[in-house]
Amino acid sequence: MFLQEDMVEMGDILSQVSRTHDMIMTLDKSISSLEMRLSAARASKANNEDKSSLLKETGIEHSSNRPKVFFVMGIITAFSSRKRRDSIRDTWMPKGEDLKKLEKEKGIIIRFVIGHSATPGGVLDRAIEAEEEQHKDFLRLNHVEGYHELSSKTQIYFATAAATWDADFYVKVDDDVHVNLGMVGSTLARHRSKPRVYVGCMKSGPVLAQKGVKYHEPEYWKFGEEGNKYFRHATGQIYAISKNLATYISVNRHILHRFANEDVSLGSWFIGLDVEHVDDRSLCCGTPTDCEYKAQAGNPCAASFDWSCSGVCKSVERMEEVHQRCGEGDGAIWHTSF
Repeated sequence: MFLQEDMVEMGDILSQVSRTHDMIMTLDKSISSLEMRLSAARASKANNEDKSSLLKETGIEHSSNRPKVFFVMGIITAFSSRKRRDSIRDTWMPKGEDLKKLEKEKGIIIRFVIGHSATPGGVLDRAIEAEEEQHKDFLRLNHVEGYHELSSKTQIYFATAAATWDADFYVKVDDDVHVNLGMVGSTLARHRSKPRVYVGCMKSGPVLAQKGVKYHEPEYWKFGEEGNKYFRHATGQIYAISKNLATYISVNRHILHRFANEDVSLGSWFIGLDVEHVDDRSLCCGTPTDCEYKAQAGNPCAASFDWSCSGVCKSVERMEEVHQRCGEGDGAIWHTSF
């Protein structure tokens, strides 16, 4: 039997053990908190270093005060797409002084996005330089152009844009899509308060294992049995991501895996992150008469294209017609408040 003195001593020991346990738990929480702060500081430092590196790579002078804007829209284009670019300049994209006015008054940056040829300084690069001298509407990337390099180009675009402008959103659009800028701005403005948002027309298409077909996925085996579908991701014609996601791509671009298809690659980078996927069907209207019916029903379109062509079919010839019938009106962007 324990004597009373033994019981008192045992109680003191248990009390000390309890206090020690509490101190250990408190210390663990403090260490955890410090580790999180250290990780955040490292990420911030890496982000700043990556931005500086990107700006040097693209030939842009580094500035600690990046222009604060609403959104950056990068129109992905190719050396052979001069006529497509002109069809956009002649319809939904402001040019010249109006492009500068759009940046100053609305905080909207629009640039055609292109890298360089495999032989820098050659005839292709000189043609783009001459076009840039005329229009001042390009964002040049440190990237070698090529159809099978679209995932890499998209990654470098977001990282470079985030290093150049401090925007709420970064938008990617193909150069054969019709866009209503006022509607795009109104759409994005609704999601401004969300920290990590991914806006587009979400889909989940089949993983194509057969070689030689368009959109073949060489890494099809990673998605399970043959016949499986991809995870949900935005269709590649147009989508937008918030600043935090663009920063995430910038910081981690060297370790983000690139699949064969650019839209799948982007969607895969956000799997496992706390990201809100916004399925907005106004970003994937059809060309006339679909866009007209939707406007009459009170659901105007932010973007229009033909699914059968993954863009506006024969866009050079048809962009003007689509603009006349699907457009929100040339003055809409100036009268829309964000």
